[in-house]
Amino acid sequence: MSPYLAAEDLSMFGRDPWWLVVIKAVFCFAFLMVTVLFSIVWERKVVAWMQLRIGPNRHGPWGMLQSLADGVKLMLKEDIIVKRADKVVYVLAPIVAAIPAFMAIAVIPFGPADNEISIFGTRTTMQLTDLPIAMLYILAVASVGIYGIVLAGWSSGSTYPLLGGLRSCAQMISYEIAMGAAFASVFLYSGSMSTSTIVAQQHDRWYILLLPVSFILYIVTMVGETNRAPFDMPESEGDLVGGFNTEYSSIKFAMFMLAEYVNMVTVSAVSTTLFLGGWRAPWPISSFWQGANHGWWPLLWFVIKVQLLLFFFIWLRGTLPRVRYDQLMKLGWKVLIPVSVTWLMLVATVRALRNEHYNFADIALYVGGGVLALLLISFVADMFREKAKTPEQPAPEQAGFDAMAGGFPVPPLPGQELPPVPRRRSRRERELIVSGGTDTVSDGSSDGKEASDG
Repeated sequence: MSPYLAAEDLSMFGRDPWWLVVIKAVFCFAFLMVTVLFSIVWERKVVAWMQLRIGPNRHGPWGMLQSLADGVKLMLKEDIIVKRADKVVYVLAPIVAAIPAFMAIAVIPFGPADNEISIFGTRTTMQLTDLPIAMLYILAVASVGIYGIVLAGWSSGSTYPLLGGLRSCAQMISYEIAMGAAFASVFLYSGSMSTSTIVAQQHDRWYILLLPVSFILYIVTMVGETNRAPFDMPESEGDLVGGFNTEYSSIKFAMFMLAEYVNMVTVSAVSTTLFLGGWRAPWPISSFWQGANHGWWPLLWFVIKVQLLLFFFIWLRGTLPRVRYDQLMKLGWKVLIPVSVTWLMLVATVRALRNEHYNFADIALYVGGGVLALLLISFVADMFREKAKTPEQPAPEQAGFDAMAGGFPVPPLPGQELPPVPRRRSRRERELIVSGGTDTVSDGSSDGKEASDG
């Protein structure tokens, strides 16, 4: 790999006839929709297997048409618009959330950036288009999609959707910074923001080996960006009923779910492009088969890598519980952002050393990356590990906590305790009291009165 900036040659793009551009656009849309339909069934099957359940097995062979049946069911359900909603924004919010999710796939390379394939006799690239700032385009499109969630929560005219929208906005801000720093490390080392050039620069080593901390940072941030478990705070049903989509039904609710799963596919494709060699075949295959990276075969390797990352999403959902909101913010601001900035400084230093032809740059990068990766994993593990409870000192007596003092119920602050809730004695305790004494009126039960009359 040359130590200098990569020379971007995007002359292969923008030459396709209009009908071929339409075919590529339809293929990108169909690829996302088919992958989403498969991912929903796969997720339900895998989680059912992890929980020793059967899973969907009624619609289609082996239940493979379950997600299609769910989509038809949602479209046929009654579409309700609540009275207090801002109707224009309420209707536009699902569209704003769904459309940007489809746009990022336009700059993702499915194959080499040359005339490898022929479609109806026309040689073309396996990519819709490419830009000198393709990764900035992906970041911009991903940032627009968050407006749909925020506007959905605000326009519903309800408290819980508003809280879910605000949570999603705060979560996006927290994790977008670390994601941008992880991207910047790739830009510095590849010397380009073009997706096809970034994949081309990984011809000898994938960036998951060269930039391991960037890969870990992006994996964590992409889970937070897609609002998936264990970072699904905007739609946590335990405290927000359903989050920003509580007041939605029918096809508008389905569009939010579609946007979530399309975003999963998009971030998996971006991760594959930046760190996993993109469309390139894995090492054992590429070492003895020269044609693995030519023709239509790159599309197969790309799909396999994306599906493995989607399985990672499913595995996380079936394994980890939802984190608390303060843990989510602490991880974003106190862990991911400092580590990403420190790692970015290290990558920039090593890049400068390589430009000056120093030989120890690779050693420093590997050692520093390994140390930071271990520190990041250990810190996250320690943060979520259940700490041993130490005996607490008896707290001084405090005045009774009144949850309704302000006119509406509030939870207690740290150190405050709710007064004990009066419990009715069990039937056995009441019978013992009746048989042992003469005071049977204080129990207040019909059994005690009947016993005293007897």
